[in-house]
Amino acid sequence: MSLPTSSSPAAARQAHPHHADIPDEAPAPHPQGGLKGVLLPVAVVLAIGTIFVSVYLAAFHAPRPHDLPVAAVGTSQEIHRLEKGLESALPGGFDVRPYGDERAARKAVEHRDVYAAYLTGRGEPTLLYAGANGPSVTGTLTGAFGPVAKADGHRLAQEDILPSSEGDTRGLSIFYAAFGLVLAGYLFGMMTYQAAPTLRFRQRMASLALFGVLGGIIIALLAGSTGFGALPGSFIGIAGMTALMAMAAGGATMVFIRWTGAAGAGLASVVLLTLGNSTSGGVMPAPYLPGWLHPLSEVLPVGAGVRAIQGLAYFHHDGLERGIIVLAIWIVACAGLLYLRDARGARGRQAATS
Repeated sequence: MSLPTSSSPAAARQAHPHHADIPDEAPAPHPQGGLKGVLLPVAVVLAIGTIFVSVYLAAFHAPRPHDLPVAAVGTSQEIHRLEKGLESALPGGFDVRPYGDERAARKAVEHRDVYAAYLTGRGEPTLLYAGANGPSVTGTLTGAFGPVAKADGHRLAQEDILPSSEGDTRGLSIFYAAFGLVLAGYLFGMMTYQAAPTLRFRQRMASLALFGVLGGIIIALLAGSTGFGALPGSFIGIAGMTALMAMAAGGATMVFIRWTGAAGAGLASVVLLTLGNSTSGGVMPAPYLPGWLHPLSEVLPVGAGVRAIQGLAYFHHDGLERGIIVLAIWIVACAGLLYLRDARGARGRQAATS
């Protein structure tokens, strides 16, 4: 009977455990009985619930802006009065930026460089704003700028230069689409190891890519003009960004589970579902977040993806480039970490059998 030569695929995989087509080992069962089995689920779930409630209450129990950028067109005296009035209404709430003319200020609102523009010098003052930023932002702006105009003896004229889509009257569709997508990515990350614990690395990456592409297409079909008409951006752009978000969320969950075992599902839920969604900007923009949460909106997949999708839908691609870069980094980093973990496991199994 002849023995397999070193050129056979099986022998090659044993000799080179770093090969990209590495099978995962089946996870070992960890039965918990007695008092530990009673207390551990209670402790873990209550910890996650406490974090969820704490973060969402911190972010949304009394939302107010922090240095929300706004444009002002007028004389230096008029801008100074505006700054004093806004500071009196909401201390530290606004960052007033002078602009030379209405055209420049209007363009800044359309590209979301600022969230509103206050125009003087043409009769009654006018507030330009984008309803696409959501009713919470609109309410903040009108509530703060109205008394400023009234103090000067004028009535505030208002112009919504970028209203929300007719299919998104409350401006929350992007948040719910993102939440559902990240939840799907979280569930995929868990299911891939439950349904196929010994799937090879290349196959698992192919499954992640297929999940992302199909998820992006489904979200674009549902939220775009072919569905509820909630997102007016291009179909390809929306599908592409949501696909990247889905892959980043799914990949991150896979990394947590692969590297930390049973604790991974809880860690992924905290990072993606709690911190990610609360800082996404889907309910209200990042300047409304507490200082300790604000940076997360720029580095977590949800915040980067939501801003890019909002830019595609309304704000002349604001945040699109950064969103693609951040999500691509997450996907590549997750694939690399999964590969390293699989390779390390293969070397350990080879050492144990040698």
